[in-house]
This record gives sequence, structure tokens and C-alpha cells, in this order.
Amino acid sequence: MKIANVIAHAISVPLDTPFYFAQGWAHNRSSLIVEIITDEGLSGWGECLCHGLQPPQIAAAFIEHAFKPRLLGRNPFDVEVLWEEMYNLTRPYGQGGSAVNAISGVDIALWDIIGKTVGQPIHALIGGAFRTEVTPYATGFYRIKGASYPEALLDEAHRYVDSGFEAFKLKIGFGVEEDIAAMRLVREAVGNDIKIMADANGAYNVAAARRIIKETEDLNLYFLEELLAPEDIEGYKQIKNLSKAYIASGEQVFGKMGFVPWLEGRALDIIQPDLCSSGGITECKKIAAIAQANHTRMIPHVWGSGIGIAASLQFIASLPSTPLSLNPTEPFLEFDQSSHPFRKDLIFDGIKMTNGKVQVSTEPGIGVEVNREIIDRFKVN
Repeated sequence: MKIANVIAHAISVPLDTPFYFAQGWAHNRSSLIVEIITDEGLSGWGECLCHGLQPPQIAAAFIEHAFKPRLLGRNPFDVEVLWEEMYNLTRPYGQGGSAVNAISGVDIALWDIIGKTVGQPIHALIGGAFRTEVTPYATGFYRIKGASYPEALLDEAHRYVDSGFEAFKLKIGFGVEEDIAAMRLVREAVGNDIKIMADANGAYNVAAARRIIKETEDLNLYFLEELLAPEDIEGYKQIKNLSKAYIASGEQVFGKMGFVPWLEGRALDIIQPDLCSSGGITECKKIAAIAQANHTRMIPHVWGSGIGIAASLQFIASLPSTPLSLNPTEPFLEFDQSSHPFRKDLIFDGIKMTNGKVQVSTEPGIGVEVNREIIDRFKVN
């Protein structure tokens, strides 16, 4: 079996209701879908995450001009060899960021081919499943024009609770006082049994983060995500032990080499690599091993299309708890609930929450079928 073609499908759709978060306004939801086709006519699917405002054409350029010539004619089962070759090829102008982001989608597509070829889900190929279902937490709470905040957050919070979610993540990063008021209002509205996380998307420095942590100590928050910029390792070390809330970050850290100083320095309670950006299956398994060796939990960041969610579920199934115990602390699935047609329609609505859990697919590869009609309709490259 050989790789016959590599296609980078940049897809994007204008939002009926644009939203904003700490880094700016989002007027589109976009993704870079990778399709690898073998000489036997088998297609494997992967995704390169579009972080927030990232254009999908950036990853497409890496794949079309750097990776595709190296991949054609190769054996898709040589997945680790191909990963290291792509990384080494882009070292002079990569080592992280868009280069590793692009490698991620290729790697997931290769694993999808391998799974389909042998008739096994990816989790069975990377060591097996520690769990057959995962507890999701709802991601949402983006801001829209004309709404009154923080009061407008309450309807969304109640909607998630009524839908069966046991946890959700607030968007913060809109100002220290506004964030504190929002978290307090939502906690009072939903009670103490719901796990609440909060994500600032790197909006603050240490001084502001310290104030937020101290002022929300009584709210029993589960974790605080990306309070600081992704370059500020020393800052994270300073705030890590200020609160009983776990300190989490890592969606903007790339590859095992990127995570080594964070893990060896014990800068975080929870690391959050994104499978579709931090290196794919091949590299994220290595990141997980380094995290385990440094006794640090991993809860992957997940914000992509249905392809990214499906692949992330396969990966999460393979993660051991840290540590293994009689009643272990299990990883969550971040389950985006914002407006995003590529989350459901792209995979024929193949991933759903039932009774507060999401089942891990045992179908081959990433475990879902891809709707080509959606790709054709929204393709922009």
C-alpha cells in the first residue's frame, strides 16, 4: 500500500451570529481537513486545528508545498518515520506553530488509514482503551453583540445543565472585575454540584491572574485555563499553587520538545495539548508519556470539527489516569457547543452525549464517517 494523493481541504463558513472572546471577533468557523488517499482507493481523514482566528490556508500551504512531495509513494504504516521526516524538514522554519499544526492533521489521517486497513479503532492500535466512555464538559459562553453581560450567560449555563452536562467552561478574559462578577453569578445560578472551568485565552499577566484567583477562591472552580500568555512559563509557576483550582494550559504548545520545559518544571497542574495542533496521535502519545513521567494530568484541548473530536476521543480513551488508582481522576472531553456546522454535519452527527457521557467508537480508524458534501460545499481553496 502506498500514498497516492494528499489533499488539503480548507473549509470555512460565515457565522450567522459572530462572536468575540479575549483575542477578538470570530466572523467565520474554519478548519483544514487533510485527506490522504492510498493506491488502493482508501481515504484517511485528519484535521489541522484553526485556533480562534487562524486561516486554514496556513496549514494547507505546509501540506501542499512541503509535506505532499515527501509523502507520495510512501507506506502509510511508516507513520512515525514520516512524522520525524516532516518535523526535520520544517526545522529551519518550524519546530512549533503552524508547522507542527500541519503535521498533526497528516498524522491523524495516516492513523485513520492504518485503522481502516486492519479494521480496528485507533485506540486499539496505540495500546488499548482505559475507558469506553468519557465525561464531556461543554465549551461555549462566547460573547455576542448587543447582549447584556454577565446576565446573558445564565440562560446558556442552565441550558447545559438541563442537557445533562456535569461540567462547563466559561469564557473569561474581558477584564478582571467583569470576569470575577461573571464567574460568581454563574456559580450562584447553577449551584455547587456542577464543575465550572474558566478560560482566559492568555489575556492576563501574573498580577491580574493572582487577583482573579484570590477573588474566586470561594467559587470552587475546577480549573483555570490560559490565564497567562503561552510563553510565560515562569509566570505559571508563580500562580500554580495560589489556588485550590487546578491551573491548566498548553493548547498553544507544540510537540514533545515544546512540552518538556513545562513538564520538567512542573509549571502546570493540567496540560492541554490539542491533538490536531500539538502533533497528532504519534506525538501526543509521547507528550502523554512525558506527562505521566512527571506526574502531571492531561486533559486535551478540543475545539475543531467532528473529525478532530472523533480523533481526540480515540486518543483520550488511551490515556491512563495519573496515577492509576481504585477511583482514578479521569480525563474529560472538551465538547464545543457553539455554532459550528463542521462539528455535527461533517460527520453525520456521529458523536453525541447520552446520559452525561460520550461513547468511544469502536469503528475502524477515527470511528466516524466523513460527509464529503460538507467539504465540497464549504471548501475555500
